[in-house]
Amino acid sequence: MSSDVRFTDFKSDKQPTWCPGCGDFGTMNGMMKALANTGNDPDNTFVVAGIGCSGKIGTYMHSYSLHGVHGRALPVGAGVKIANPDLEVMVAGGDGDGYSIGVGHFIHNVRRNVDMTYVVMDNRIYGLTKGQASPTSRADFETSTTPEGPQQSPVNPLALALAAGGTFIAQSFSSDAMRHAEIVQEAIEHDGFGFVNVFSPCVTFNDVDTYDYFRDNLVDVADTDHEPTDRDAAKQKILDSSREYQGVLYRDPAAKTYEESKGLDEPMTEIPDGAPEDAMDLVREFY
Repeated sequence: MSSDVRFTDFKSDKQPTWCPGCGDFGTMNGMMKALANTGNDPDNTFVVAGIGCSGKIGTYMHSYSLHGVHGRALPVGAGVKIANPDLEVMVAGGDGDGYSIGVGHFIHNVRRNVDMTYVVMDNRIYGLTKGQASPTSRADFETSTTPEGPQQSPVNPLALALAAGGTFIAQSFSSDAMRHAEIVQEAIEHDGFGFVNVFSPCVTFNDVDTYDYFRDNLVDVADTDHEPTDRDAAKQKILDSSREYQGVLYRDPAAKTYEESKGLDEPMTEIPDGAPEDAMDLVREFY
């Protein structure tokens, strides 16, 4: 790990194709700042993403990366981390990728507590496919395919994580740049599965859950008397449907990681003889 790395070192030379104003820009910048602040660098970082607007984030970040299939980013990330515990593994996804087709992997990776970070860009809509309701959309959210709204309660990802035995559960807002980076940094520093749901507004297809909405309604738990190691207090806030919270809702500093419980502390793989000394050169040549 490098002590003088800057967040700009994590920027690739690929230009993002997100819509101007998309919340994913702020989400990604916070991820890069958090990685740099924790002393990581591109040579020891692996970013995995699935499908959706968030899916190409590994292309836009300068690190080892894999653009996987819909809903399957977490098992790939877990496999990478278990195979090489020395890597800093960060998995990125969206509310559709993570809480619909990928929800089974989400729950089981939460309960296994592999030491990696999962950042979900939650815009409460399917943005890449032109604006359908997602698992976190409001029950009355009108779209072209749900003209009267989905007519079902939205998924509460924080509640799912808590029920599955999550050891670090947090929420942030992509536009609150410093706070967002700070929360992701805490997730990285946590020994175990660090989960951060990020409110990342879609400026093209969602005119309800906007930047102004979150600025007006977000309550930071750091400004309250909340104690994140108190599971009952975390449950009360997570199930409070009258508020939108950001900050670390729950943290269990005593929980064992999957690697610790299985005695996995050495890399399982070796670079074969004859491979380039700088494996990053090989990755760059491939792409």
